[in-house]
Amino acid sequence: MATRVLQRVGKGLKQTKSGLQTSGRVMVVIRSGSGFREDSWFKSLFVRKVDPRKDAHSHLLAKKEDNNLYKIQFHNVKPECLDAYNELCEDVLPSIHADPEYPCELVGTWNTWYGEQDQAVHLWRYRGGYPALTEVMNKLRQNKKFMDYRNERGKMLLSRRNQLLLEFSFWNEPVPRPGPNIYELRSYQLRPGTMIEWGNYWARAIEIRQQNQEAVGGFFSQIGSLYTVHHLWAYKDLQSRENIRNAAWQRDGWDEVVYYTVPLIQHMESRIMIPMKTSPLK
Repeated sequence: MATRVLQRVGKGLKQTKSGLQTSGRVMVVIRSGSGFREDSWFKSLFVRKVDPRKDAHSHLLAKKEDNNLYKIQFHNVKPECLDAYNELCEDVLPSIHADPEYPCELVGTWNTWYGEQDQAVHLWRYRGGYPALTEVMNKLRQNKKFMDYRNERGKMLLSRRNQLLLEFSFWNEPVPRPGPNIYELRSYQLRPGTMIEWGNYWARAIEIRQQNQEAVGGFFSQIGSLYTVHHLWAYKDLQSRENIRNAAWQRDGWDEVVYYTVPLIQHMESRIMIPMKTSPLK
């Protein structure tokens, strides 16, 4: 049986029948074994106490005044099929967006310019949350044009994935904007348990990054890859993007936001995207 000894000078402890009693010099002996672990008690003195959350971070960070749910889709298209895929999407998706029978809206639809190539990104909003999502799914199954679109689309794709998202309360809701613009989707995979901290810093940071109206929307995942954050930005061109991002460093507080949020990130990715012809975000 291994014995570890921790010795210090000061008020000590002496084992008695009634428990521990002070003496002069203290020598605390911690024995490891299959029985009672004295070091468990000793270590507990130094464990950081975690403030228990009273609610899920989805309730603490999402907007309360509306019940919007977002879906983001990533479609990796066969390179030789990209033009045909875009034409198919431009023919079908706007009709769903415009139909009042469907409680959903096409927020934006893009092709990736820099980042993962031959990729399409679609962002949908469901007004009414999960019930609205379910209603749309059920109605689309009865929509022959959409089912034909799905079958034809499947022949053009290499892979696809999606996520269900909520919107940060401190970001503006994405609304149609005139173009031409390029869009940057910055995606962050956070360390589990850090979403609240991220939200606290970005609630202040967004004030800095709104001065040029480049902030479009901010979202965090609920289903799919978890602890994922997406920030969507709009710029006139790549040079404008560089100028605006560099200017942020001259404003008070931006350096602090970067300093404290970088350790929260496990992985990050940037996509520069070009809107499709029928995208509400031009």
